[in-house]
Amino acid sequence: MTSAPESMRDHWWWRPGWKVGRRMYTWHITFDGQAELHQLVHEYQARLAGLPGLDPIPEQWLHLTTQGLGFADEVPDEVVVQVVGKVRSRLADVPPVEVSVGPAIVDPEVVRLKVHPAAALVPIRTAIRDAIIEATGSVGESPDWNPHVSVAYSNVEGPLAEIAAVLAEELPPVQTAIKDVQLILLGRDEQCYTWDTKAVVPLTG
Repeated sequence: MTSAPESMRDHWWWRPGWKVGRRMYTWHITFDGQAELHQLVHEYQARLAGLPGLDPIPEQWLHLTTQGLGFADEVPDEVVVQVVGKVRSRLADVPPVEVSVGPAIVDPEVVRLKVHPAAALVPIRTAIRDAIIEATGSVGESPDWNPHVSVAYSNVEGPLAEIAAVLAEELPPVQTAIKDVQLILLGRDEQCYTWDTKAVVPLTG
């Protein structure tokens, strides 16, 4: 296991542009029906359950953050339609991939599952970013990317020695098939990321 940072910080500070009620269009990979991954998350959450300051992520809201598009009040509907069409066209050449998810590690704001090989997911994100550039002329967020699946978010500032100790005994990773990506309308009003799915684009290469 990699060395952990010394302290946690609250994940739920309001990042630039965010406020209660505001929503963002973003591309995520989600995990409906991925029973083995759900079980792994539940096992880690059970280990963490006695520790204060963590918000476990409900099964239906597990996700792999991929690429933002923009706040809903700044992206016209016709641009959303164009981006979805261009993503669909580009991902028609990208095949489904299988990745290994786990073990869990702790970062300052989150307990997360490693996803590897990360390189297997890069063509998916590249296709999405290229589609956004083609439709809008630019793309936000860094090209650098660390794909992961979060298990629980920190809601306090403080030491994390107990969390690191719980995670020291690793659970075996699970194999997970990535067959599509979703354009979602994302909110974060109540210390949980929730969304409405606006489009599902399969990997059909």
